[in-house]
Amino acid sequence: MHRTRRSSSRLRLVPLLGLLAALLLPLGLTLAPHATAAPAADPVRVMPLGDSITGSPGCWRAVLWNRLVDSGYKNLDFVGTLPPQGCGQAHDGDNEGHGGELVTNVADQNLLPGRLAATRPDIVVMHFGTNDVWSSIAPDRILAAYTKLVAQMRASNPDMRILVAQLIPMNPSSCAACAQRVVDFNARIPDWARATGTDRSPVTVVDQWTGFSTATDTYDGVHPNASGDAKIAARWFPALAAVLDAGVPQDPGGPGENPAACTARFRAVSSWQGGYQGEVTVTNTSATAVSGWTVTVVPAGGARLGQAWNGSLTTAADGTATVTNAAWNGALAPGASAAFGFVATAPATAGTPAATVTCTAKTPAA
Repeated sequence: MHRTRRSSSRLRLVPLLGLLAALLLPLGLTLAPHATAAPAADPVRVMPLGDSITGSPGCWRAVLWNRLVDSGYKNLDFVGTLPPQGCGQAHDGDNEGHGGELVTNVADQNLLPGRLAATRPDIVVMHFGTNDVWSSIAPDRILAAYTKLVAQMRASNPDMRILVAQLIPMNPSSCAACAQRVVDFNARIPDWARATGTDRSPVTVVDQWTGFSTATDTYDGVHPNASGDAKIAARWFPALAAVLDAGVPQDPGGPGENPAACTARFRAVSSWQGGYQGEVTVTNTSATAVSGWTVTVVPAGGARLGQAWNGSLTTAADGTATVTNAAWNGALAPGASAAFGFVATAPATAGTPAATVTCTAKTPAA
């Protein structure tokens, strides 16, 4: 039988290792066995929350994301039920910036809990209230909505870190009084934050107003241009970095927890000159029963939803629609579906009916 000859270099290696160990022992050193790498920590989940300034396309988020990554903050996850909306640079674009939304409506209609359940943020970065100020809603009512949203954030995560902006200036041609309204509202935010923050869940005020010019930093007196995006990101960065440096307690959930999730699917049932009928099917895609759902519908081509059935419809100024389940079709077992219909008006040039739809779900109360 052929016998494999041992390598002489291998034979010389064994006593060499023994000699090396003998030399290291007097120094208190040993040859350690191969260590198993510790499991990577879950990323810190950051929710950018607001209206079109945050989400349509909200390119300050892209600038902020890339500055964070370039500065070494790599274990991050920007979260939200809305997808990226462009900006021309790679970034984590998930967000909760719903164009046209009023913070008072979000509070009154309890829209935030479902969005929190779907994304489970550790930190909320909030620039919210521009549409309320434009609509001449009283600061007391806006701050009451802030307080309700903070309570909902803490119900989702008792250790929630909350960064709240003093709003960027606003000076649209159609609202001469808006500029001063923003000043008046911003002046109220610091006292509100001091009264609302806790040691466990602090509220940090971030001044986005000072140094921001509607003439040079917006393209319409309201929404930031590239210069404005850079300024907004520059103000968020140190505040968010400080929270990350201090450490963020994370709630990984109980054993086997599978947060509620849902998907929405649009189809055009029929169409005619100037409009169409659409249908959206909502499916519970998690292993957890859900007690309700909310679907955001962004119709294409300038279409607007005019009425809906099997759901409660709210339409924002920019045409974005929100449909919340009816009393009889909100509860869905895992894998179960429900549907609602709507009629939309559309310009003659709108083309084939289309819409982007996203869904959030909420779980039954414990």
